[in-house]
Amino acid sequence: MHAWESIQKTLDFIETNINEEIDIEQLAKESALSVFYYQRLFSRLVKKPVREYIKLRRLAYACKPLADKQRRILDIALDCGFGSHETFTRAFKEAYKMTPEEYREQPVMLNQFDKPDLLLNYTMIDEGVPLISDGLVLEFNRKTILQPIFFMGVTGIIPIAGQMPLGEATGVDMPGEVWEKFHQEKQLISKVRGGRELGVAYLGDVPEGYFTYFAGAEIAHGTEDTRFVKWELPAREYIVCGFEAENFEQLVTVAVNKAVKYSGIWLEKHGLTMEAYSPEMYYDSSPEGTYMELWMPASEQK
Repeated sequence: MHAWESIQKTLDFIETNINEEIDIEQLAKESALSVFYYQRLFSRLVKKPVREYIKLRRLAYACKPLADKQRRILDIALDCGFGSHETFTRAFKEAYKMTPEEYREQPVMLNQFDKPDLLLNYTMIDEGVPLISDGLVLEFNRKTILQPIFFMGVTGIIPIAGQMPLGEATGVDMPGEVWEKFHQEKQLISKVRGGRELGVAYLGDVPEGYFTYFAGAEIAHGTEDTRFVKWELPAREYIVCGFEAENFEQLVTVAVNKAVKYSGIWLEKHGLTMEAYSPEMYYDSSPEGTYMELWMPASEQK
């Protein structure tokens, strides 16, 4: 067994026993490593100390039941492995800059620390060969578009802090808020029938430490509407990472975060560099949608 597989085994154990008392000695035994080496290896591969990681995963599990106002916050805290209301509130506020009560009264989309899939760091696939791992199926192919594709939607100026790295930062999901605004207004856009939806981060004219995020729908060339912003996907060759997840919620959170991280590794291993934008392409944005693509404008490393 590789060292990373030992750590992955304990990540699986933590998810299964998230509401139980979990001690580091038990995890070290599961991994067949000494307590000292286990903690060092865990921190290096997961990028968080063991205790901090368990706390963040418990918080991720706690967010969903908080929407049920019939449940006491204390009961949710205990069900997710926190010893008291006070301990839960302190951890929640530290991660999300709000209390559980404030989140319950004014719910927003939150970034979570995802469970890592360490296999993706140590497995390389060729173009056209699917990779299946922990509920995710992804594949890389090249696509060339001869004419630009146009989209119309809304933008937001997003602070990098609290959003990056994907799947590791905690706080309000501000690109998610841009999507929410888009979905509230997209019926006003003259969309292409059966067209795609797209989200993309790029610099734009923003202060240092921020980026622009656009969410929009595919439109015909020449469509104009001053109420919205237009974005153009340039004509060129792209490396396209298509991936599927078990459901739409997983697709737009954990799955896309994993795909973005793995794409960076994949491009580097194949001698490619990516330009400063990488659109997310949605073919079905309904709750039944389980497939999307990352379009990466890549070129050979010099």
